[in-house]
Amino acid sequence: MKNTTALMSAVLCSLLLSACAGTQNQHTDPENDPWEGYNRKVYRFNEGLDKIVRPIAVGYDKITPDPVQRGVGNFFRNLDAPVTLANAALQGKFKQSGVTIGRFLINSTIGLLGFFDVATKMGIPFYDEDIGQTLATWGYEKSRYFMLPFFGPSTLRDGIGRVADSYYHPVGIYAREQNQWWPLVARGIDQRARFLDQDAELEQAYDPYILMRDVWLQNRRFEIYDGDPPLDDYDLYLEEDP
Repeated sequence: MKNTTALMSAVLCSLLLSACAGTQNQHTDPENDPWEGYNRKVYRFNEGLDKIVRPIAVGYDKITPDPVQRGVGNFFRNLDAPVTLANAALQGKFKQSGVTIGRFLINSTIGLLGFFDVATKMGIPFYDEDIGQTLATWGYEKSRYFMLPFFGPSTLRDGIGRVADSYYHPVGIYAREQNQWWPLVARGIDQRARFLDQDAELEQAYDPYILMRDVWLQNRRFEIYDGDPPLDDYDLYLEEDP
């Protein structure tokens, strides 16, 4: 854990230093992305890493049957339950916390450690909460876009939240206590395989960086407001009676 943290810190510092001079040169969204020069450098760094990760994800996708892939995805999603449970409670969503406990117990037992999403077939809804959403609920609504090395799109708030969540996520706990990192690697490959069908859209975009940033920010806003984000000022203007 310490070695990995040190490596990430070194990469982050070097990228920050190299980006200082160029940060002021690109501002396609000054309000949400004032650090665009730095973020683009990290984006290119992650693109370089993806040249290694993507072929592995492609191979995994080709040789692994769809039912097995769904099972792996279900297994890791089931392990997110403690994070959702804690953050739903912190946000005062106690009904969601109770539902999350029920989903976790059903899928962990009848669903064979979560490989089968029995709870969804029973009509039990799925919730996804994290510390970034909790901080937004507590008032930290606006946060600057911040591209993370290795992990990709984020904001400063959500980057802090990701670190905090990892300390009580079952996969993070197992990695630290057992010094076993294969679950993190396996989850990363599984998640990358799920985005393979979006590669063509990114490649065809005029500016893939902007497309990724804007889609991620819109989706994140959707998550923070539980699918019902408030209207922007221009939306209110369009809805005014003539």
